[in-house]
Amino acid sequence: MARQALPLLPVGNLAERFLDELPFSLTGAQKHVMSDIRQDLSQPLPMLRLVQGDVGSGKTVVAALAAIQAIGAGAQVALMAPTEILARQHFANLSLMLEGKDVNIAVLTGRDKGKLREKLLADLKSGEINILVGTHAIFQKDVEYNDLAMAVIDEQHRFGVEQRMSLSAKGKSGVGMDILAMTATPIP
Repeated sequence: MARQALPLLPVGNLAERFLDELPFSLTGAQKHVMSDIRQDLSQPLPMLRLVQGDVGSGKTVVAALAAIQAIGAGAQVALMAPTEILARQHFANLSLMLEGKDVNIAVLTGRDKGKLREKLLADLKSGEINILVGTHAIFQKDVEYNDLAMAVIDEQHRFGVEQRMSLSAKGKSGVGMDILAMTATPIP
């Protein structure tokens, strides 16, 4: 029997507001991929989708739209990147894209320690944080989510199966997690 997932049905107009305020229009390919992702997220089965494209092709915008749908359904999203530099870059880009949208984004890497880390983990567990961006740190034992339903994994080929499973295990018990993997187009 296939593992069940919670359908992430969008509530409100957050996605429309996001699209209206973008300084550019989505390409046809981005619209097509986003339509497929919206359909996947609305189903009671876990999404497992790979978005492949050149650097600068708009994968982060697609990930942001997918995250908005999950957040609009009341869930949390984790975005895992293989390096601290890339995690902080995603955090900065998403923060700019989602500015003024009442979406709380935080970043967690191995460098974050002490009171700052404790506060971040408390906010994550309480549901104050909608999107947690980070490295391997986001699936460590002490990291607890309130309602993690979707993971975006950038450069997914740089993570092992165990690492991806550790992140998936942070979701609700007995419920499959929606996974959006992103990778740059390989150079022939």
